[in-house]
Amino acid sequence: MGRKVKNLKLMMKNIAEDIKTVLEFYQAMGIERIPLNTIQDTGYKTQDKKSHASCILHHASALNSQQKRDALQALRDEIGDCQRCKLSKGRKNIVFGEGSVDAEIMFIGEGPGEDEDLQGRPFVGKAGQLLTKLIEKMGFKREDVYIGNIVKCRPPGNRDPEEDEISACSPFIKKQADIISPKVVVSLGRVSTQTLIGVKIPIGKLRGKFYQFENIPLMPTFHPSYLLRNPKDKWLVWEDAQKVLEKIKE
Repeated sequence: MGRKVKNLKLMMKNIAEDIKTVLEFYQAMGIERIPLNTIQDTGYKTQDKKSHASCILHHASALNSQQKRDALQALRDEIGDCQRCKLSKGRKNIVFGEGSVDAEIMFIGEGPGEDEDLQGRPFVGKAGQLLTKLIEKMGFKREDVYIGNIVKCRPPGNRDPEEDEISACSPFIKKQADIISPKVVVSLGRVSTQTLIGVKIPIGKLRGKFYQFENIPLMPTFHPSYLLRNPKDKWLVWEDAQKVLEKIKE
């Protein structure tokens, strides 16, 4: 009898911790009211902190479109006139990201270039035009997907973002992914891929295989700017894109 009571107390403690974690997630997203349809049996057993994280991401996918828009706006408000790293000194615009809050596919690059900095929108230059063609070839419109970057301000001379800049800014794209909860994330290029999956392996060895990012399947592929210099490798990106299309049908 005493053992059953002990197990019951432990179970209640775990449930309380789960509820607290879920509520903290919604608070961080700027959501003041929780819809009833998000409080449901998630079909998982509490095991450890990783289980709790998976549960939170499951709840993120239960947000409706308006709640996602509200959460993204709250996140943009949190970023504000960001001065968290030295990139803020040279930027003209913060490039937050854009696209459908209900996107099945989320594309994540490394950082804005000159055109993006001027317009405040991601992937609008020559590399962006190539990305748009890829999206359309996959059977989508640009507004059907979500597009963002690891850093939201342009690095000087379009250099790679530095570690301190990535550390200051990358939590925001991770929060965006949590909110949108796409079926697949496509990481564009070395910086994006290595940041999101936490490795230092060359993109050529990583591309073409699925990894996990925030409990979401992630497909690394070459950055569109690389393809502008190496058009012969476009077929490899299309090969990766076809695997993404197969994944979202599962």
